[in-house]
Amino acid sequence: MQKMKFEDALKKLEAIVNKLEKGDIPLEEALKSFEEGIKLSRICTKILEDAEKRVEVLTKDEDGRLKTEPFE
Repeated sequence: MQKMKFEDALKKLEAIVNKLEKGDIPLEEALKSFEEGIKLSRICTKILEDAEKRVEVLTKDEDGRLKTEPFE
């Protein structure tokens, strides 16, 4: 899948989940939708992980306690 925004991927994923929850689609279409949903879920997870890394980096201070610092 091409690079997409988190919001767009999440919106598509929500639509797929709603369609699958209804349960009134043929099995083959459900499987294709499920596969697309997995890909979208992975995209969302990757985007969130990257954002988290950018927001802060956990480091230990001199006493061994964790503190946060901006990611550079």
